[in-house]
Formats: sequence, structure tokens, C-alpha cells
Amino acid sequence: MNYDVLIRFMNSPDDFTGPVNLGNPREFTILELAENIIRLTGSCSEIVFSSLPSDDPKQRQPDIRLAKEKLGWEPEIPLEEGLRRTIKYFDALLAKNKTGLKN
Repeated sequence: MNYDVLIRFMNSPDDFTGPVNLGNPREFTILELAENIIRLTGSCSEIVFSSLPSDDPKQRQPDIRLAKEKLGWEPEIPLEEGLRRTIKYFDALLAKNKTGLKN
């Protein structure tokens, strides 16, 4: 993760307290996200559809205007690359934990 934006936020003027969205403003569905994760991990997981809670947001697209205006920040890593990096990190962590359990 690029912590630069968190450092920028910590160093921002005292009168700027947030909250600040630091998400990706490109909208995608949870189904698209799940399909990407399954594809990138080679998982044989099945996607199960259930009824949505009544308070489930209809749109998941963070407004990052404050991050752009006040912190000069916007995401640089596309979703798929971020997923690949995350998967790689957890693969390494799991491998390390497996090795640690054997010792």
C-alpha cells in the first residue's frame, strides 16, 4: 500500500479533519469484484446470491474530491493490479505461516 496519502493527511492543516474517502472512484459491482478474485486466484469457489439487506448501498463509488483537493491524491493502481498485489501478499503470508508451523 502507498502510505503517502496517510502521511499527507496527518500533515494537513489542523482545520482539515476529514473524513476523507481513499477508495477507487471507478464503479464496479460486487459480482465483478468476486469474479476477478476467483479468476486471479484460480479458485474453484462458487458465487452464491442472497437477498440484499434493506440498508445495502445501491451504489459503491467513493467520492474522492476531498482527497484530490486537500491532499493532492488520487488512486494510481488499477483494480486488477491492486488485487494481484494483495493476492501475492497473502500468498507469501500463508506460505510463511505454513513454514512457521512446521518448525
